Amino acid sequence: MTATLKRRIAGITLIELMVAMAIGSFLMIGAITVFMQSRTTFRINESVGRMQENARYVLDALEPDLRMSHYWGLTSRTIKIRGRATPLMPVPAGLAVGNDCGVNWSINLDIEVGGTNNGYAWACPAFGAAQAGADTLEMRRVSEDPIPVPAAGTLYVQSARFRDGQIFPGPVVPPGFLPGTSATHQLRVMGYYVSANSTLDTPGNPVPSLRVKTLVGGGFGPRILDQEVLPGVEDLQVQFGVDTDLAGTPNRGSIDRYVNPGDPIITPGAAGFLPDAQILAIRLWVRLRAERRENGYTDTANYVYADRNVPPFNDAFRRIVVSKTIYLRNATAAT
Repeated sequence: MTATLKRRIAGITLIELMVAMAIGSFLMIGAITVFMQSRTTFRINESVGRMQENARYVLDALEPDLRMSHYWGLTSRTIKIRGRATPLMPVPAGLAVGNDCGVNWSINLDIEVGGTNNGYAWACPAFGAAQAGADTLEMRRVSEDPIPVPAAGTLYVQSARFRDGQIFPGPVVPPGFLPGTSATHQLRVMGYYVSANSTLDTPGNPVPSLRVKTLVGGGFGPRILDQEVLPGVEDLQVQFGVDTDLAGTPNRGSIDRYVNPGDPIITPGAAGFLPDAQILAIRLWVRLRAERRENGYTDTANYVYADRNVPPFNDAFRRIVVSKTIYLRNATAAT
């Protein structure tokens, strides 16, 4: 009786303990492996999801300005606005802009939508260093709503139905414009570019960013202000959808080709310029880069888009490229 009880309360043997430990170790290793893989997958999904969210934000920020470019209020003809000037003309009296990005850059309304191809060529300095190989994109229009009381130090366009409009500095509206047949709109000028730097830069890790040059006003007078749109944007590429058919022909109003900024057919004064050409749409590509390096990851992708063929970076930053075609609400009229 006593021997039987002792056998019943005896502990496990060494072999049983070793088997139990082995099984437990295998289970623990499996659980840790699943945890680490899940954590890695979560990190990747979070990084890609954040870049996709940033891409949507960038495109949403650009789209309203692009759609409304070439909007002049009560007139649809840029040629009917006095005071506009090209870079080859003297700066009109009272229309000088501080830190302008070139001679008459802000009031060159004949270029409602433009830019530079694979480089930064504006006279105003970029924030930090301009990103090599990135396009720039500029657009000009007026505010959607009329301005009841113009402010000093700000540029406006007095838009009229039955006479030429006028660019003027506030607060006094030029004489001769009648209520009901004219309206005051603030002049809007935006120039987007990519900088190799941003406000998130840390030692040894510069973070690229999309930035915008904006015409502002106020106590310091009309001037160009440089603002950050979003860090993490590494490249911006632009192409213009152009209708090259003559006015009145059957195919007028459809896109015939996409061209890069500065293409001769849309550049006044260039050989091959087509005065009747209209820009109907803008095709954008944005390449975004993660803000931080990712352990165990190497970017070996070859990025081919627009007119770019970018070889592999072979670094630890994850990247994505997104694109969108935006149709203009006010097609640029022939000048």
